[in-house]
Amino acid sequence: MAVEYGSEVLTDAEWKILHPLIEACRPRGKTPPQHLRRTVTAILWRHTNGAKWRAIPPDLGPWWMAAQTFIRWARLGVWERLLDLAQQRGVALGMTFLDGTTIRAHPKAAGASKKGGSGARRDVREGLGRSRGGYGTKACVIADGGGRALGFTLAPGQAHELPLAPDLLDILPDVPAWIVADRGYASDAFRQHVWDLGARPAVPAKSNEAPVACPAWIYNNRNIVERLWARLKEWRAIATRHEKTAVSFMGVLCLAAALDWLKS
Repeated sequence: MAVEYGSEVLTDAEWKILHPLIEACRPRGKTPPQHLRRTVTAILWRHTNGAKWRAIPPDLGPWWMAAQTFIRWARLGVWERLLDLAQQRGVALGMTFLDGTTIRAHPKAAGASKKGGSGARRDVREGLGRSRGGYGTKACVIADGGGRALGFTLAPGQAHELPLAPDLLDILPDVPAWIVADRGYASDAFRQHVWDLGARPAVPAKSNEAPVACPAWIYNNRNIVERLWARLKEWRAIATRHEKTAVSFMGVLCLAAALDWLKS
């Protein structure tokens, strides 16, 4: 049996791998969840298609059940824990990659509660802001040598990637041999931080800076993390942000990244 969700298929074999991971990280209630596979499939359908929750096909159960489950689990950190568990398949630390992308936000993504503050404070809290590409979110990832996400950080769309790098490096389970990043991370202080960790930086200098050591045979592998972003953005809810809160959008990223791990 295979349960279809959009152009994707959640097969018995895939569910056999995913199910124990979800059981290990989901919140415990008085009664076990009913129709867990159907609800997870509905969540996947919604995010891969970038549709409204109400558009979930009726055969995947009540739309509100999928919406409530996803949002509640996002607030409880379930999707981040799912990504952590998926990494138990083995992290490749010969090289690690840092990369950021600006993700356009759907107009409805701007509707989060102000919580007593201004709209500007809300946007900072929820990782939304205006850049040359429009209104959106800056999402940065740290990936292992196999091009699989280890974790993410979010910031308003106009934010620079470099200040987000230390938090991403803290996600690493161990010290890698190389940390590879593009010129957006060019900084003597950042390179020194990488050296202090015990790793070697492969970050080219900007055009107006003095050349630095950046072995081409290492740096040329940076397309690995670019391909990761291409895979993640096959989910329409990642290519365009639909979530009002940073917590929910982080949940979408971690869920997509966890499934990417399980397919690798």
